[in-house]
Amino acid sequence: MLSLHTNNAALSAQNSLTRTQTSLSTSMTRLSTGYRINSAMDDAAGLQIATRLKAQTSGMAVAMRNTQNSVSMLQTAEGALSEVTNILTRMKDLATQSADGSSSAADRTAMQSEYDALTDEMTNIVGNTSFGGTTLLSTKSDSKLNASIDFQIGASASEKMTLDLSSGGTAALSGMHTKLGAVATVHTFGADGTLGSGTGTAISTATLANGAITKLSDAIDSVATVRSSLGAAANRLDHVYNNLSNISSNTEAASGRIMDVDFATETAKMTSNQMLMQAGTAMLKQSNSMSSMVMSLLQ
Repeated sequence: MLSLHTNNAALSAQNSLTRTQTSLSTSMTRLSTGYRINSAMDDAAGLQIATRLKAQTSGMAVAMRNTQNSVSMLQTAEGALSEVTNILTRMKDLATQSADGSSSAADRTAMQSEYDALTDEMTNIVGNTSFGGTTLLSTKSDSKLNASIDFQIGASASEKMTLDLSSGGTAALSGMHTKLGAVATVHTFGADGTLGSGTGTAISTATLANGAITKLSDAIDSVATVRSSLGAAANRLDHVYNNLSNISSNTEAASGRIMDVDFATETAKMTSNQMLMQAGTAMLKQSNSMSSMVMSLLQ
């Protein structure tokens, strides 16, 4: 029907152009940002899932840094105890030598002097080894390993790993301090790492030296037990890191499949919409000329 008031062809062309323009604008936005979802209108459910995945990935990235920092702290403590073991081994050698009847009084005086120096350094290592300004191995209240430690190893509140060297008898840090204190003689092997005055007597005689051998063996075993606990915890944290890395990679890939635009597909859509826009514009021009046909009937 020819009419001056209603041009159905033009209305249809306008509606088609509006839809094509919207689709073209969406494609251009996606290609310019690189994201398939730029607002909740694009994919409400997909955006919700991707947001949760992104939060999880971000939390796991922090947890991965946590595990590396924790491993560094434990390695610092274990390295210090490794040197303590070396010192105790030398002290045991001196005690064994002093216990022998062939050693003279002058020999034992020299051995005791070295023994005292080793005791001083052992006390210094245990009392002052620190990580980030916080002592690790002393029995101070603020010493890091003198209380239960919770390592945050995941993005959720329940993902924790606990290391407790404050209890467990001989396996505890306090048990190690007791064993070390037994070989320090008159030196004060205190929580603050300070030393008392005077000269030690642990190996000043053959009898005392013989008794010190067993004490030193017990101290070496006690240090080894604590080192074993630290090593086991560090190994577990290393496995935690590897697992988090795997989960994080797969989670990021899942989020990318939801959020990222497929450039090949979206480029094809944009090209198609551009052609439709050109065709629709041409048809709208043609439909607008139909009103002139009505005027020609009046001539």
